[in-house]
Amino acid sequence: MNAHRGRRRYRAIWISDTHLGTRGCKIELLRDFLDNHEADELYLVGDIIDFWRLKRSRFWNAAHNDVVRRTLKMARNGTRVVYVPGNHDEALRSYGTLQLGNIHVVKEAVHECANGKKLLVIHGDEFDAVTRYARWLAVLGDWAYVLALWLNSHFNRARQKLGYPYWSLSAYLKRKVKNAVEYISNFEEALAHEARRRGVDGVVCGHIHHAEIREIDGILYCNDGDWVESCTALVEHADGALEIVRWHEPMPQASPLAIDAAA
Repeated sequence: MNAHRGRRRYRAIWISDTHLGTRGCKIELLRDFLDNHEADELYLVGDIIDFWRLKRSRFWNAAHNDVVRRTLKMARNGTRVVYVPGNHDEALRSYGTLQLGNIHVVKEAVHECANGKKLLVIHGDEFDAVTRYARWLAVLGDWAYVLALWLNSHFNRARQKLGYPYWSLSAYLKRKVKNAVEYISNFEEALAHEARRRGVDGVVCGHIHHAEIREIDGILYCNDGDWVESCTALVEHADGALEIVRWHEPMPQASPLAIDAAA
């Protein structure tokens, strides 16, 4: 694991698409990440618990409990935890605005960075035509995605034995397939348009499992990625700079990107 990196503290951390309750969740890496990071605010940006999968097959081990306990401990120790449900944990949306101690369940949120810039925090499935208008296709795609993750897991075990680093098969396929690339682009532009409509400086989302920080027509688009493939999180430094942390790698690769430099 990555305990040798030392404990780090950030102003805010965003994670999403952990899909707790599935075998695809990189639960050990997620637990290690939470054990090595602290923040004033922790945003859980949807698809944290995969109720879709839990309805079909129950999978929950001690490591899943450890992640829940670690999150609750962060809240007790002063971290403001904001849970923005996604489509896989959409049952929590029916609670509207719910506060349990230092844990807040909300449909969406606005985060103000240290430099005054405001970011809309939303899972993003509302701007995905597949999950919004063709739920059956989303479920079918979910099954195909599970198969890709299964193949990816066995493929990377073989790579590890040969001394090669981790490589994501499903991420590679999404980059290479023209329709997938177009889908990602349309999704990002839709979220940026919504942020502009709301009068904020940027947006933080999840849903498509594709971590990225980039400017779209003057709006900062941030996706914190996932914890079934890339094992990524978005973090805010004390000065308002944003960074993608990739936890399966020896050290984070992306350089901090200050919002002021992009906006």
